[in-house]
Amino acid sequence: MSSFRVKGGSKLKGEITPQGAKNEALQILCAVLLTEEKVTINKIPNIVDVNKLIELLGDMGVKVEKIGPESYTFQSDEVDINYLETQDFLKKASALRGSVMILGPLLARFGTGRLSKPGGDKIGRRRLDTHFVGFQKLGAKFEYDSKEEIYKIDGTNLKGSYMLLDEASVTGTANILMAAVMAEGKTTIYNAACEPYLQQLCDMLNRMGAKITGVGSNLLHIEGVKKLNGTEHTLLPDMIEIGSFIGLAAMTQSEITIKNVQVEKLGVIPETFRRMGIKLEIKGDDIYIPSQKHYEIETFIDGSILNIADAIWPGFTPDLLSIVLVTATQAKGTVLVHQKMFESRLFFVDKLIDMGAQIILCDPHRATVIGLDRKYPLRGIRMTSPDIRAGVSLLIAALSAEGTSVIDNIEQIDRGYQYIDQRLNALGADIVRID
Repeated sequence: MSSFRVKGGSKLKGEITPQGAKNEALQILCAVLLTEEKVTINKIPNIVDVNKLIELLGDMGVKVEKIGPESYTFQSDEVDINYLETQDFLKKASALRGSVMILGPLLARFGTGRLSKPGGDKIGRRRLDTHFVGFQKLGAKFEYDSKEEIYKIDGTNLKGSYMLLDEASVTGTANILMAAVMAEGKTTIYNAACEPYLQQLCDMLNRMGAKITGVGSNLLHIEGVKKLNGTEHTLLPDMIEIGSFIGLAAMTQSEITIKNVQVEKLGVIPETFRRMGIKLEIKGDDIYIPSQKHYEIETFIDGSILNIADAIWPGFTPDLLSIVLVTATQAKGTVLVHQKMFESRLFFVDKLIDMGAQIILCDPHRATVIGLDRKYPLRGIRMTSPDIRAGVSLLIAALSAEGTSVIDNIEQIDRGYQYIDQRLNALGADIVRID
């Protein structure tokens, strides 16, 4: 197990470029299974979750070639379906939650799918019902072996169907969409997720020859096609990294420019941080955050406490609530952070409380943060990263704290952020990786 030793109190300065989007990468990489032709993908982040999925694709028989620092080609013309029956496949797939999205492409092209119960963050229940109900609507037959925790699906002769999803799941929408693009007839998905990453997947599939309309809305229409072709695709910058860097700049009183962010794809993220009192300027396609000694949280118009909650797109992404929470600890004012989607994601606040933050954990979904306007700086402690987003939040807290902190289990951070210690050290941080 690796750790970060972080010396706090340094002000950072400079430019930083966000990595390619992790959550988009997991969808796009699965989509290469839909065609036997070559697919080129650019701006792939070098992070654990993505690398595990690339390795899994290679083990399935996909020809993987790295053609640049962040670019790969994939050719799925010799996929070994029998590999799905091996224990090696089940073990590797279960270590990565994003592996569930190989099912849609496998059903579409090969008519079969098999998967062990996927892992991932321990942030609460993340059910897969939406995925499987969608597959069943397309005519797939679903079987779950509860003893072995293995999902088996027969997807021969998929047929288009109308479906109203019970939740606007991003991965569920992506999975069903990839199964439907080669199903016979027309599929309509209502209450579909419409995040930018899902829009990117739709655009890529359309370039490959799919017939998808309604992209960007929650009502998708898919006309099934017989075959898809190769294409080239470039991932969006990771909006979670962008939000993390905004919070980092505010907490450490740093002057940072975040380069090439594709502002039009960020939705309410910049405005939400502005409501936290953080000054930021949009300069072309960059975000400039000046050094701020103080930032004050807004109230609602009637004077009541600001409430920041997660919501499906175009609402505020749940992946940034941890960043909002830690950033609020050194603001002036009070905010209620409401994490609606996952019931275990706020449990990392006990570490922030140990560092001196004033936080009331109301219940598993809500925390009230009382900002101290830097009157009582956080203090360095030893702590453990419970998941990707909480891990980076604790790293931000440590960089702003007095003294030295040690963050254990940083493998969780490495799952979602590439070279984070090196990139922040280049701006003036003092982070040492201890293996």
